[in-house]
Amino acid sequence: MQKPNPDSRARFLEKLRASLTDNTFIKLTLSRRRNEGILRNVYGRMVELKGGRVVSFTLREATRDITRNEPFDSAAYKVEGWLTTDFQEAHLFTTSGDWRWKQGSTLKATQPTFIDAQPTSHDRPKVRATTGAQFLTKLGVTAADGTARAGMTDKLRQVERFVELLGHLVADSPLAASPTITACDMGAGKGYLTFAAHDFFRRRDVKIAMTGVELRADLVAQTNAIATELGCDGLRFVEGEIGAFALPAKLDLLLALHACDTATDDAIAAGVQAGAALIVVAPCCHKEVRRTFTPPPVLAEVLRHGILAERQAEILTDGLRALILEIHGYEAKVFEFISSEHTAKNLMLTATKRAIPANADALKARLAETMAFFGLAEQRLAKLLGV
Repeated sequence: MQKPNPDSRARFLEKLRASLTDNTFIKLTLSRRRNEGILRNVYGRMVELKGGRVVSFTLREATRDITRNEPFDSAAYKVEGWLTTDFQEAHLFTTSGDWRWKQGSTLKATQPTFIDAQPTSHDRPKVRATTGAQFLTKLGVTAADGTARAGMTDKLRQVERFVELLGHLVADSPLAASPTITACDMGAGKGYLTFAAHDFFRRRDVKIAMTGVELRADLVAQTNAIATELGCDGLRFVEGEIGAFALPAKLDLLLALHACDTATDDAIAAGVQAGAALIVVAPCCHKEVRRTFTPPPVLAEVLRHGILAERQAEILTDGLRALILEIHGYEAKVFEFISSEHTAKNLMLTATKRAIPANADALKARLAETMAFFGLAEQRLAKLLGV
C-alpha cells in the first residue's frame, strides 16, 4: 500500500483548522477507505447548538448513519485520526477555496464551490453553488438579484441540486484532479444544466470543452447566443439527434437529463463507447419495457393494475441499465435526484468508470436471468452494447 504523504496531509489539516477559526468552513468529505472496515464515508458540517458551535460529523456505514458532534478544538484531531487509519482522500469546502488531499499526491486547491458565508444555525438554509450565476438570469430562471422568477422556483432548485450532485460525483470519479474536461450534454433543451455544468468547472479553473446537443434549431440558436454574450469559452450548442450525434473520440463526462424513453439508452451507449469516465442521466418516459415485458406469474396479481405495471417497468428499465453499465466496467448508482414535490422526473442514474472492472461474466448471467424472469427478449441498451 502506498504510504500517505505527511506534508500534504499536514497542510490539509492546517487549512481545516484555519477554516474553523475564521468561519469560512462549509463542509468536509472523507472517502476512499484504506481497509474493509464498516465505515464508508465521513461528512462534516458546522452547526450551532445550545452550547455553541460544533462540527457535526456523519459517519456513514453500510446500513446506518451515526452522528457525532465535536468541539472546534478537537475536530481537526478527529479528522487526522481518520486520515491516518481509515481514508485515503479528503475534500474541504470553504468560502475562500476548496482543498483536496489524496494519499500520495500533493494538496490540490481550486476555486470555492460555495461563495456565501456559512450560517451556523442547526436548521440553516443551504449554501448554493450557483449563487450569482449570470446564466440563470439570461435563461430567465432568476431575477438580477438572484431570486427565482415567478414560476421558476422548482427549476432553480433543480439546477442547484444538480450542481451539488455533480460536485460529489466528480470528486469521487477519475475526473477529480483533471485540469481539462471534455463533456457532452445529450438533449440539452434550453441549456439550464449544460450552462450549470460548464459554470461548475470554470469556477474550479478547469478547462472545459462542453457541447450541448439539441434537436430544436431555435433552442440551439438561443443558447449559443447566450453563451457568446456571457463569454462562455468552451461552450457550444449544436443541432442533432441523440442517437445520431458523433461524440468526440475521447469523452470525459456525458450528461443526458430527461431524454425520452430509449433516447436515454442511446446516450448511455454513446458515452460507454466513447470511454466516458462519468455518465449522468435522468431517465424519463419508460415506454419500451412497459410495452414488452410479461409479468412473471408470482407478480401477475400485483401487476394487473396498470399504474403498478408502469412503475414496475420503470424500475426494471433503470435496474437493467445499471446492471449493463456494471458489465461494462462502471460503478452504477440509482437515486432520487430531487424531491417529487419539484419535478416528477426525479430519478438519477450515474456511472463512474472503475479502476478494476467487476466480473463481467457473472453480471451477464444475472442480466440474462432478470430479463428471462420478466419475459424480455431484448432491451435497447443491452442491444446497443451487445450484451
